[in-house]
Amino acid sequence: MPFSLFLALKYLKPKRSVTSVVTLVSVLGVILGVAIVIIVRAVMTGFGDMWREKILDFKPHITISPLNGGVIVREEALCKRLEQVPGVLAASPGLETRVLVECRRRVVAPLLVGTDPLRARRVMKLDRMASGEFNIEGDSAVLGVDLASELGVTVGEDILVYSPMNLVVKNEVYFPERLTVTGIYDSGQRDFDAGFVVTSIAVARDLMGLKSGVYSIHLKVADPQNRDAFKKIVEDVRMLTPTYAVRTWQEIDSQLFNALAVEKNMMVILLMFITVVAIFCVMNTLIVLTVQKTDEVGLLKALGFSSWQVMVAFVLHGWIQCIVGTVLGIGAAFLILQNLQGLVGCLARVGVEVFPKDIYGLAQIPWRVVPGEVVVVAVSVILFCTFASFLPAWRAARMDPVTALRRE
Repeated sequence: MPFSLFLALKYLKPKRSVTSVVTLVSVLGVILGVAIVIIVRAVMTGFGDMWREKILDFKPHITISPLNGGVIVREEALCKRLEQVPGVLAASPGLETRVLVECRRRVVAPLLVGTDPLRARRVMKLDRMASGEFNIEGDSAVLGVDLASELGVTVGEDILVYSPMNLVVKNEVYFPERLTVTGIYDSGQRDFDAGFVVTSIAVARDLMGLKSGVYSIHLKVADPQNRDAFKKIVEDVRMLTPTYAVRTWQEIDSQLFNALAVEKNMMVILLMFITVVAIFCVMNTLIVLTVQKTDEVGLLKALGFSSWQVMVAFVLHGWIQCIVGTVLGIGAAFLILQNLQGLVGCLARVGVEVFPKDIYGLAQIPWRVVPGEVVVVAVSVILFCTFASFLPAWRAARMDPVTALRRE
């Protein structure tokens, strides 16, 4: 065993001294710093994944609409042509408009989505039904669980839907549509569960005063997260519809994903300061150690050990602390993440709500560990710790043996 490593391990042995306590606190600081950064990055990554999953399930992957407003005519023929594009699974015409919905004198303003009853299940993945079934045939509608709760409506009851055209057209009166709630879905995302009413195109046309045509065509593709394949599909769709505006799900919800990315980076930068504080603790431990071991360092240099060997010994001492703290921090992070929902549930039972759905819009805390991010955190901590160890190590290495041995 090299002498420097032997000396570093010797100084790490607990001797019930102040140095041992400080060393233990330093390692605990590194553990907490590494664990917190990994947990936060995993949760923020999970947020992005879950938002992406919910959006891809509920919303179209590609939306085709007129360039200058208006409506799309002969939508059925266009849908059949678009379904021939390789990679496109389904195409469905759609009418979207903001409406007022009333039930028992409770009024909300969700977005009404009119779609083809025969194609709806192919473009909207609503497998989790809280009650009823996904059926929008005739004068019927499907609501989200939060919207149904806000209106106080259950399956089989009627709601009144008021047309926004009454605010636009002054010489005509659009009577409200009475729709029967046939299903209540639970997507697990509050924005979707509280902000949408799904019905048939015929009902949406009546509300908007249209006899034919739609506002948009919605497409679902096989793998919307495969960049190359998705880009090829978008190019083919644009070639097929040169006179229409073609927007992808990334473009429509770009602000959301940009906000999540910025928030994740800012959280990581701020929390890295916790790790920096822990690294300063390691440096302080080495400073205390070099002061306590002045006599031993002087003796070693008098016996012929080089300054380089002494410096490497103290650098290894700090490095070992960081490696142990980093490894244990990674293990602690995975342990906490595996039991994260249980911990949140325990806190909720004692009245501490750390993840309310009303604020975050998700039913449970999502998380996903990216191995590359764990490696970046571990390498960063070890590098910072190595640099922080050089100052006290350099101080020990430059000690004059005569002066060190004469110290009282």
